[in-house]
Amino acid sequence: MVKITKEAALLYHSQGKPGKIEVVPTKPYRTQTDLSLAYSPGVAEPCLEIQKNPHDAYKYTNKGNLVAVISNGTAVLGLGDIGAMSGKPVMEGKSLLFKIYAGVDAFDIEVDEKDPEKFIQAVKAIAPTFGGINLEDIKAPECFEIERRLKAELDIPVMHDDQHGTAIISAAGLINALQVAGKKIEEARIVVNGAGAAAISCTRLYCSFGARHENIVMLDSRGVITKDRPNLTEQKAEFATDRTDIHTLEEAVRDADVFVGLSKGNILTQEMVRSMADHPIIFALANPIPEISYEDAMAARPDVLMSTGRTDYPNQINNVIGFPYIFRGALDTAASAINEEMKMAAVRAIADLARRPVPDIVNRAYHVRNFTFGPDYFIPKPVDPRLITEVSMAVAKAAIESGVARKQITDWKTYRQHLRELMGQESKFTQNLYETARTAPKRVVFAEGTHPNMLQAAIRAKDEGICHPILLGNDEQIRRMAQEMKLSLEGVEVLNLRNDNQNATRRRYAEILAKKKQREGYTLQEAIDKMYERNYFGMMMVETGDADAFITGLYTKYSNTIKVAKEVIGIRSEYKHFGTMHLINSKKGIFFIADTLINRHPNREALLDIAKLSASTVRFFNRTPVIAMLSYSNFGTDPQGSPAVVHEVVEEMQNQYPDLAIDGEMQVNFALDRDLRDDKYPFTRLKGMDVNTLIFPNLTSANSSYKMFKAMVGEGDVLGPIQMGLNKPIHFTDFESSVRDIVNITAVAVIDAIVEEKKREGQSFF
Repeated sequence: MVKITKEAALLYHSQGKPGKIEVVPTKPYRTQTDLSLAYSPGVAEPCLEIQKNPHDAYKYTNKGNLVAVISNGTAVLGLGDIGAMSGKPVMEGKSLLFKIYAGVDAFDIEVDEKDPEKFIQAVKAIAPTFGGINLEDIKAPECFEIERRLKAELDIPVMHDDQHGTAIISAAGLINALQVAGKKIEEARIVVNGAGAAAISCTRLYCSFGARHENIVMLDSRGVITKDRPNLTEQKAEFATDRTDIHTLEEAVRDADVFVGLSKGNILTQEMVRSMADHPIIFALANPIPEISYEDAMAARPDVLMSTGRTDYPNQINNVIGFPYIFRGALDTAASAINEEMKMAAVRAIADLARRPVPDIVNRAYHVRNFTFGPDYFIPKPVDPRLITEVSMAVAKAAIESGVARKQITDWKTYRQHLRELMGQESKFTQNLYETARTAPKRVVFAEGTHPNMLQAAIRAKDEGICHPILLGNDEQIRRMAQEMKLSLEGVEVLNLRNDNQNATRRRYAEILAKKKQREGYTLQEAIDKMYERNYFGMMMVETGDADAFITGLYTKYSNTIKVAKEVIGIRSEYKHFGTMHLINSKKGIFFIADTLINRHPNREALLDIAKLSASTVRFFNRTPVIAMLSYSNFGTDPQGSPAVVHEVVEEMQNQYPDLAIDGEMQVNFALDRDLRDDKYPFTRLKGMDVNTLIFPNLTSANSSYKMFKAMVGEGDVLGPIQMGLNKPIHFTDFESSVRDIVNITAVAVIDAIVEEKKREGQSFF
């Protein structure tokens, strides 16, 4: 786990634009005509249409994709009643999660009002703006009445996530944990420690799935809630037990099958765990300190099925698995409510997902070979890319079947594809890269340690937990720069390759390289001289195993870097060429472009290698390659020059790999427009497929294309260059690379190194 400091948290929220979210226009606005359509006089037309039919607000405004995250700040995270304004960072964070996980726009709204009636009226007054309302961090028991009233009096979905989000995820986990334990929910004895909003909602949902009231014992700060206790709230009375033989938690958990903690840390002892039934199920959900630690619970009972709210232990109950997708399904059907049927559908979808084979991207993110349904995996991981489709679709179907949907979905295949395309976002993609790299951070050498961007990137990559950085360069200069830039070099190795104390290392590297290249005119002295150059020295660190990966390119010309890489590292034996690829994140998904840096005018053999390497690299990123080989002409229209070369390569690739989706030569518009391509050229092997890989006929076209895209959309939507075909993880940047670009490439380099390590061990990483 990366340690979060107060300074880092405050800087994150304050640097650049303060806060975490902003409003971005979705329509053209650059011309006078655009502005006249956006505002006066054009805006009057949709206003009049909505006046005639209020439901048209979903057609002409953002209402159908807009959620309000509303709080009065009376129960913020673990901070308590800190007030509406103080809770704003949390609500902004929730809005951010809505966007990055489900593409839902969200406004945070802090209402400075503790009186339930006044709060309800304030929310009702602003409700026409939104397609849904997410109530957040409102204390019990007021939250129950607030949610009940708003659900009854508004015609849009209202959900208090502190109640129902936790309930939905934990119910899915409980269903699966009971299956692993070989127990039935109807027979399970369940102890719920806590009687707040989340505890009440969880227990109600458990009962919806078959748990029996007579088998449930609920406790609050005063002990077991019994029917003879005076002055019980309506919610506590609902789960009061008529048993008179138990009063304490210790007595309640004896022989219990399930413990659900929604209370405070360190209140469940190992002795209590040992007193539970066989294969006890413990959901210790207090944050940040659970009711019992994972280690203590496992030590007490090795047969325990354990879940917490923490990311660093198995089976995390994390609301982000649910709420973005529940609202996604509700919004996409213009639902008037989030009802019990929709919540139960979400539970079933989440539970079912954990029982299915897990995508490689999830396994890689958590450094396991294969998650399988069982004691250590009965709840899906937050990074599982299937959540957006499976949960959203289940909720949408339930909304339609239960009669609260005002918009019907009939083509579910198209809807599934729409959801996938919706999440073709850089933030989610790079998050998965980082999480995969964190599973096994490697020693990464950064060639230009005195470059400010590379210095910052190395430190940020270390802080992200991606790698153990080694900076090459003048150590005094690097330390001075770090001090001036207020960067900590703790945990960063600084290596001045020209210092006398590196003489032995330089000679060792030189001897290895000279012996390797002695039949190519190399002498030992020539090799020694080259070891004073950062690219030779750094690549030899990787070649000899002194480091795992190497990042270079900010100062060095590509022609020189390519030459050194070929000499020191070499090209993989099955190829004669290597290349680079850039990834472009767009609203239509991720596109892979090659070759963007290495081969200026590739001949037939080079283009063939690029095609093979591209297919392999796309699979490396857990995608199925659908490749268009590009030209200025289509399918033999011009039988000479570059198109002819591409034509030959396509023919050979199709012969060698009959199952590979590859075709060409074709113009880029036909590659990217499936309908146009299929109509004009129905014979293509790509029929019915969306192309995700574009191979250009020369360096000029590939390089210009990715740079044009990057210039138009801005930083963060292009990842690369990604090296393809070298024997070791040597990766390049270029002189305009930002800190973020370098960190992203570092994550790729680390994953590359992880794969190489698995290969050496004889394991399959993918």
